[in-house]
Order: sequence, then structure tokens, then C-alpha cells
Amino acid sequence: MVALKRILLAEDDSKDVELTLSALAEYNLANEIVVARDGVEALDYLYRRGIFAGRPEGNPVVILLDLKMPKLDGIEVIKQIKADPQLSLVPIVILTSSREVRDLEQAYALGVNAYVVKPVHFGEFVKAVKEIGVFWAIINEPPPISLHKT
Repeated sequence: MVALKRILLAEDDSKDVELTLSALAEYNLANEIVVARDGVEALDYLYRRGIFAGRPEGNPVVILLDLKMPKLDGIEVIKQIKADPQLSLVPIVILTSSREVRDLEQAYALGVNAYVVKPVHFGEFVKAVKEIGVFWAIINEPPPISLHKT
């Protein structure tokens, strides 16, 4: 049985959401791309609560996470994900406009898999998202489900 490949996109900027979805859809990189508009919503998706209580089981193949979000920022989301044995192996790619060294250092110290600064130009942004999607949704082999169980 082939596992359903889902990508969780946690992003509050509607233009960036639209561009990211368009770039990923161009290559059919996932069966489902779920958008969370803030950090709380991202965690609700991962923990299957609130509006996501009825979602199918299983973790996304990758989380594309903005750092600067309302309600709960990306750094706090990373801390909660990495502290949970059921979620800690889910790859996290930071997709942010932040070029702050502190954000970069903190994200890697918490265990993110990649840190991508959003290109300013439309074409470069779309290309970067496509490359991220191809790697994480097609090329990368996710950890076996058995590793996510305690």
C-alpha cells in the first residue's frame, strides 16, 4: 500500500500560500497540501484537533514552516514538534523571509532539516519551492512509520 503523501504548509501570507501551492501543484508533488495560517493551526493539524479532528491518520512527509506567524511563531511550533516522539522525525523546512542569523541558528539548533530564505523575485520563489517539493515529496525516503511509534 502506497502511503498518502501530504505536505503541511504553515504560512500566514496569502500571496506566499498561493505561490507555494501553484509551484507544488505544477509537479503534482503531493496527494494533499494542507495550509495552516498560523502556528496554532499547524499544531492542530498535527495533533488532529479542532477543525482537523477528522483528518486521516499519519504525519505529513514534510512541513514547510514560516517563522513569523501570528498566534504561535515557527520557533515555538518547532519546539513542540521536536519534543513529541510521534512528530519529531517529520522533516521541517523553514521557508521564511527572515535573514536574521539568530533565527537561522535557533532553527537548526532545534533540529530543522533545511532553512530557505524566500526569494524576492517571483520566478526564483517558484523555482525554490519546486526544488524543495521535489526533494521532500519524491526523492527523500521518509522514516518508516514504526519509528514514529513509542
